[in-house]
Amino acid sequence: MIMEFKYKICLCMFLLLVGEGFGQLSSNFYDSRCPGAVSTIKRMIKAAVAKEPRMGASLLRLHFHDCFVNGCDASILLDDNANFTGEKTALPNVNSARGFDVIDDIKSELENICPATVSCADILTVAARDSVVALGGPSWNVKLGRRDSVTANLEGANTDLPGPFLDLSQLVTAFASKGFTASEMVTLSGAHTIGKVQCFLFRDRIYNEKNINPAYAAVLKVNCPATGGDTNLASLDVTTPDKFDNAYYTNLIGLKGILHSDQVLFPADLSSTSHQVFTYSVLSFKFFSDFAAAMVKMGNLSVLTGNDGQIRTNCRIVN
Repeated sequence: MIMEFKYKICLCMFLLLVGEGFGQLSSNFYDSRCPGAVSTIKRMIKAAVAKEPRMGASLLRLHFHDCFVNGCDASILLDDNANFTGEKTALPNVNSARGFDVIDDIKSELENICPATVSCADILTVAARDSVVALGGPSWNVKLGRRDSVTANLEGANTDLPGPFLDLSQLVTAFASKGFTASEMVTLSGAHTIGKVQCFLFRDRIYNEKNINPAYAAVLKVNCPATGGDTNLASLDVTTPDKFDNAYYTNLIGLKGILHSDQVLFPADLSSTSHQVFTYSVLSFKFFSDFAAAMVKMGNLSVLTGNDGQIRTNCRIVN
């Protein structure tokens, strides 16, 4: 009886020490571990986005590109080393993924106040949420407690991330491979209501595709000639480029989706995903609600918790 009593005391003390969320994500994971963590991330993201609105889209994309490759483990932040080639040089990321310096600054600040406590994966996840909010979009509850990977997956980054030239069926397949429905794919595509894209990714669409507004195509051609200017930028959302809203879907109805993979969400025969696009175009609250739910789901993809992975003290390198 005495031994059993002592065991129960030790077990209770252990649970108190590790707190809620050991081995799983928790809404209050940093409440005692690092009380200022979430507010620090929010403050620094707000400042970064105020300085450059495009950064909000870049950080949202960084989170997406992280989670779709081996899960939300901050693997995209790792630089190449002697053991592996990182994901930064993968085709979807090279010369386009950005925001690494902002994450570095946040990590440095958090290391000052709570050394070796807040994971890079959690920083990325909260930063994505706060970036959307800073640009006028919805908020959502981010459960925390992710840990960081000790490796990266270049091949996965080259194969798993859905590209801008995919048809509708290919998009559905790509998102289904990560557990998302076709409806959730349409919802998450709404992230293209902010951000910019390079000319070479939409050149074929504006010169060769028929399902595009002619006046819109003409405007894009000014800064994206038939040859040259590959890295020239255009807004993904021509209507409100620096505001997170539902204009992306309105643009699709007006044949002003800049990427092939955008416009295929509103097929000419008005079948499949067209109804959802139309619904979001008139009911922004519906898009916001669905987007928040889809982002929660994405943020939970194959996370590392408990004793898996590590808490990197520098997001670019393994401890």
